[in-house]
Amino acid sequence: MKPGTSGSKLLQGAFILSAAAIVSKLIGTLQKIPLQNLGGDAVFGIYNTVNPLYTMLITIAMLGLPSAISKFVAEASAGGSEAEGRRILRLSAVLTAACGLLIGLLTYAGAPVIAGWVGNSHIIPALHTSALGLAVVPLMAAMRGYFQGLHNMVPTAVSQVTEQSVRVIVMIALLLYLTGSGAGAAEIAAGALLGSAAGGAAGLVVMLLFWRRHSKHADGRLSGQDGAALPEPADERLVSDRSTTAAAGGFKRAGALQLLAYGLPVMLGALAVPLIGLVDVFTVPRLLSSAYGETASMSQFGIYNRGLPLVQIVTMLATSLAVVFIPALAEAKYRGDDALIRTRCSLSLRWFWLLGLAASVGLAVLAEPVNVALYGDAAGSGTMIWLAFTAAGGTVSIISAALLQGLGAVRAPALHLLAAAVLKAALNLLLVPQQGITGAAIASVAAHGFAAALNVLLLHRQGHLRLRLADALLRPALLLAGLGLAAAAVSSGAALALDAAGLGGGRMASLAQTLLGVLAGCLVFALGAVRLRLLSESELRQLPGFGPKLADKLGKLRLFP
Repeated sequence: MKPGTSGSKLLQGAFILSAAAIVSKLIGTLQKIPLQNLGGDAVFGIYNTVNPLYTMLITIAMLGLPSAISKFVAEASAGGSEAEGRRILRLSAVLTAACGLLIGLLTYAGAPVIAGWVGNSHIIPALHTSALGLAVVPLMAAMRGYFQGLHNMVPTAVSQVTEQSVRVIVMIALLLYLTGSGAGAAEIAAGALLGSAAGGAAGLVVMLLFWRRHSKHADGRLSGQDGAALPEPADERLVSDRSTTAAAGGFKRAGALQLLAYGLPVMLGALAVPLIGLVDVFTVPRLLSSAYGETASMSQFGIYNRGLPLVQIVTMLATSLAVVFIPALAEAKYRGDDALIRTRCSLSLRWFWLLGLAASVGLAVLAEPVNVALYGDAAGSGTMIWLAFTAAGGTVSIISAALLQGLGAVRAPALHLLAAAVLKAALNLLLVPQQGITGAAIASVAAHGFAAALNVLLLHRQGHLRLRLADALLRPALLLAGLGLAAAAVSSGAALALDAAGLGGGRMASLAQTLLGVLAGCLVFALGAVRLRLLSESELRQLPGFGPKLADKLGKLRLFP
């Protein structure tokens, strides 16, 4: 292998995987809009109650083994033992498939019990259909881990996009059929959740096809160099010899206990991420049911979730870019470059704080036209205004967690999320009975802000960050005031013009208001950030990955003074 080939392959693979993750997450996020449009708020509420539970159960069923498989297969591959890597996959496939089937059966049988915990019996059919996905998704994830261990990211990327695409196609097809046949909200939501199982099955088929092709190539390499297959005993000796040689070269033969010892902490860390959303699942429907009844409470919970897809797009961007900072900071820490660490922490937090706030203010100002454009009416616009501000706290929480992980503090972000989930539960119990879904939105803003504050304070205490009030609050306040006024003025002006032309009041008019308001806000944000000296060209170039390229583009536009 030529020098640099391995590193180039890793970078190419990381790019492929990141691009596929963005596409698949975007598909998964935006599919919620047609779901609400076709099914209504009650279906949307049931779906958003069961889907976080499904995600949590999938995470548990995988046992963190995809990461463990990737690690041990990479070591086996480096040691020259392909047979050892295949043995690890077979062992892990048995573990994940068995765990997925067991949890799937428990979920199906225990659906009434889970519904009792949530406080709403309408979710039982959706829990039944979601249990089907548990039978296939963990096995698919294990196979993804195997190929990632070989630094081949293409199978994972193709299966991710296929999974989400089939999921959305099946979901929409079933929504159209079930709504047309007059099915109830519980049955329609169950059909929507069936899309998850169909997507998982499609993703598994893709992985099996890649595995079949990979196995043929691997079997060919284990055959004689002249193309004649080795006799069976000789083949076994060859595999044994390679495994022994590889083990001597530095990796240990991994058994089930070794895989679980590595994977379970990964699983526990992954469970911390959706904790705040899970708190809503187990508290908000129950608290709403006492005031509205089971059916109406699901409609209210659906309205509450209207703003989440838009917020998730912002946090998805932060998640996708966060992976850039982890290796960059790890490298700086390894070299002992404290000044570079402080610079990168300060710049990344400052700018993701600004971007999160800009998204929050923009969505808050344009909440009503956005709501009408996407969902057909203005119900819950006041709640959406509050929920918009979770984008600011959520973005900073994600980026600050990535910074801490890059600096070696792996457990702290998970513990901070746990503390934020406790705060969220307490505030839900206090505010939802009084203010309904708006109280839940206020609690979400507080919880995400709390997690972000804990991460940032830890970075500050460790000496990696210097907090300046002017950079964090004063100058950003001027920028965001300008952004909000521009977006509101242009959107209102567009509404008046459309009304005068007899075109106002509909979804298309609201969409035009939204797009024009967003455009005005973005222009003011870009110009104001430079003029207020919140970012200089030299600072932008210090951001890892995308910084220099973005600086070049902004420089061509002559935005820097």
